[in-house]
Amino acid sequence: MVYIRAKKVKGDQYLYLVKSVWDSKKSTSKQEIVKYLGKASEVIKDDIPVEYRENPKILSVLAAQNPEDIKKREEASRKSIKQLYKKLTDGDIQSCVQIYDDYIKIFNSADFFDKILRPVMHQIGDEWANNKISIATEHVASNVAQTLVKIIMDKVTTSGNKKKILLCVPVGEEHHLGCDVIETFLTSKGYKVFNMGTSIPSESVLYFIENDKPDLVMVSITLEDNLKAGQRLIKKIKDNFKVPIVVGGYALEQEKIPKFDAEVFANTTLNDLPKLIRTSIT
Repeated sequence: MVYIRAKKVKGDQYLYLVKSVWDSKKSTSKQEIVKYLGKASEVIKDDIPVEYRENPKILSVLAAQNPEDIKKREEASRKSIKQLYKKLTDGDIQSCVQIYDDYIKIFNSADFFDKILRPVMHQIGDEWANNKISIATEHVASNVAQTLVKIIMDKVTTSGNKKKILLCVPVGEEHHLGCDVIETFLTSKGYKVFNMGTSIPSESVLYFIENDKPDLVMVSITLEDNLKAGQRLIKKIKDNFKVPIVVGGYALEQEKIPKFDAEVFANTTLNDLPKLIRTSIT
């Protein structure tokens, strides 16, 4: 059974998606957190994992929190997705920045990346693969998206002196937008991020790890064709260093995930990353 649990902290309600799991040793059920959803007044349907999103009991809890506000936020998200798709494919960077600025008046940067930019880029990739848009349009949209992320990077404020994170991709992986997004988000949280999100020889990655000694290596894989290259890169890192490794990306958002000698983060939101990083490093 999966349901929403509320917890009050300093006058505000925070929601968790939890499930009941049977403990055979104690002959009783216990609660396990499926996902931390956030502040009750800010949680919308898209925050719920896909497999539970149409659960009527869960939807009724969300509606009970603040139905008018939730409806307004969902409409804002749908509108932003539609607008961003058009402006990216038109190559209109100024309008894309304005869409971001308007969106974070209600939400935040992590929500923009997870709920707006990610689904839009997935839509553009799928439409290119199905010949609904041209390769030229896909390239224009990708380049504008990368510029948008860099502009957002300049807008975020940084503080603190936290762990060093290396972002990299396997040989053959030319998609580095995911690394750019993660770099922007983690930098805003105070992490020192080294973004090697371009296809370079594995030996160069090993050389960097040996000399700069990151606390964590994150490997991003966008295309399924690059999964084996990712496995080889991770094995080389493991053979030479004891640094913890995590792997994620669009190629891992599928039912059957290949085995990696690393922690796999599939379908993870940006807001979940700091906690997952702390768990991996410790």
